[in-house]
Amino acid sequence: MELVQANTDLPLLRRLKPLDWLATLLLVLGAAYALNSYGQFMDGYEKGILLATVPLCSVLAWKWAGLRNLMGGVTFLALTGISLYHGDLARAEQAFFLKFFLSSQTAIGWMCALFFMATGSFWLGLLARSDFAEKTGSVLTWAAVVAGFTGLLVRWYESYLVGADVGHIPVSNLYEVFVLFSLITALLYLHYEKHYATRRLGAFVLLVISAAVGFLLWYTFTRDAQEIQPLVPALQSYWMKIHVPANFVGYGAFALSAMIGVVWLLVQRGILAERMPAPPVLEDLMYKAIAVGFAFFTVATILGALWAAEAWGTYWQWDPKETWALIVWLNYAAWLHMRLTKGLRGAALAWWAVVGLVVVTFAFLGVNMFLSGLHSYGTL
Repeated sequence: MELVQANTDLPLLRRLKPLDWLATLLLVLGAAYALNSYGQFMDGYEKGILLATVPLCSVLAWKWAGLRNLMGGVTFLALTGISLYHGDLARAEQAFFLKFFLSSQTAIGWMCALFFMATGSFWLGLLARSDFAEKTGSVLTWAAVVAGFTGLLVRWYESYLVGADVGHIPVSNLYEVFVLFSLITALLYLHYEKHYATRRLGAFVLLVISAAVGFLLWYTFTRDAQEIQPLVPALQSYWMKIHVPANFVGYGAFALSAMIGVVWLLVQRGILAERMPAPPVLEDLMYKAIAVGFAFFTVATILGALWAAEAWGTYWQWDPKETWALIVWLNYAAWLHMRLTKGLRGAALAWWAVVGLVVVTFAFLGVNMFLSGLHSYGTL
């Protein structure tokens, strides 16, 4: 224990292992290859995003070995899938590994199945007090994240096979962003699972992910949402590459905080109290999730305003999507204000986090279902 503590007290660079440096080297080589091969098709902003991604991903991988392994596995599987196409989209139904594992639709299908299996494993572990079942749930969650990110990257390539003018990053419609939401929420949970050394919360966090996956499957089967479509003019911008992912880090963190709020309320009533972390630990986790979500959502809102100015000539038009984004921002700004400056604790904050998920859900999905405006490209 003393050796571990001493190691964690070292500066970050001195704690790095050869595998960490290898991961950074591969990131640099990958960025160099992308610039050399496709730089002529990128504008200055896109090159800047690519170059900024290298140090950002390196530092994240250094701090969390699981993320480093995830990036390596997803890169290997995605490149394998891409190489099997040989420039022909029809091979998605012809090549064995594409048809059953690595095409975007198949990989995302595996993601959905694995998330459902992980949810069942976590609940079995919680109710049967089985550490093995809970560990299995974690492994299945990691596998689902690998499959989902692989599917998104392969889908990105597939969009260019559909047509050079169709190709785009896969975060442009409800199908794609529901995949992204599920993956980010799961990744945030896995980070906090390691940080707090407990798998007991997985049963509840995976419920909200399974709900998103259930909607994704319904949307796919009833709307053929998996079909790759050309971007509408307003979305043909480099802003989409950074605005949408930042937005969904916020949504994922807020969803995580809501499920922690549910657990806090149950524990306070003596339900599963002996199986769950203590209320102060849950409060700390809830606060950290909301703080992370608020930071990313703030950045996303600012980026969205800049994107709106470029696309529509004004930073703000009180479009329904913009208005509800502001409501979400104000809701969590008030939550943080009440906790940090007024000392609010306990049930009020837990209930607030749970109700916050309703607000987020309407901003995320309800606006698309019931309202119309400049963001109508996202309607059901």
